[in-house]
Amino acid sequence: MTAGDFTIRPYRAGDLDALYTICLLTADSGWDGSLLYANAPQSVGDLYAAPYAELEPELCLVLETVAGVQGYILGTADTERFEEWLGAEWFPRMRRKYSWPQAAPTAAERLIRRFHAPVVRESADLLHDFPAHLHIDLLPAAQGRGQGRALMTAWLELLQLRGIPGVHLGLGIRNERARRFYERVGFRLLEQRGGPPATSQLMGLKLNERPGGQ
Repeated sequence: MTAGDFTIRPYRAGDLDALYTICLLTADSGWDGSLLYANAPQSVGDLYAAPYAELEPELCLVLETVAGVQGYILGTADTERFEEWLGAEWFPRMRRKYSWPQAAPTAAERLIRRFHAPVVRESADLLHDFPAHLHIDLLPAAQGRGQGRALMTAWLELLQLRGIPGVHLGLGIRNERARRFYERVGFRLLEQRGGPPATSQLMGLKLNERPGGQ
């Protein structure tokens, strides 16, 4: 799929480094998280990008120009299965990679502590209607040019071909730009989490309620 200078294509194993880089450069509520995660820059990609590319590479799409990968969308069609795999396979590997942080918790250290704790599981009620979940990140050069919508449309079509009824995602409470984007493509607020005050929000989309839905 091509739009102007941008091409959307399936993920390839050689794209993994780009996924890590983009994940870090968008890790601070959509802004560059390099300083925030300076003491463990791969940790954010180890939670929010690499496990999806490993378990379900067929549900990973990248946005590319002649300059390289500028963004991606990835996720899982079955959150319950993904959570089980995280606990059995991925988190043990991350515990070997990252020791328990002893210092006062930075953003990276708080994230690493998640690898040493049980996987936080979503409720059965949520997963009944929204079993899939996703992450989408674009570098600044690809933002504001319709590429996020193009990536989302292509990815949601993959879910619809599988008969998946709905998808959810989480985002920081401060990330108003992302929230407005998700609302434009059909997501609605399901709940706010954390706090008080709330620190994150959960949004969902029922695929049979979007144009072309099953």
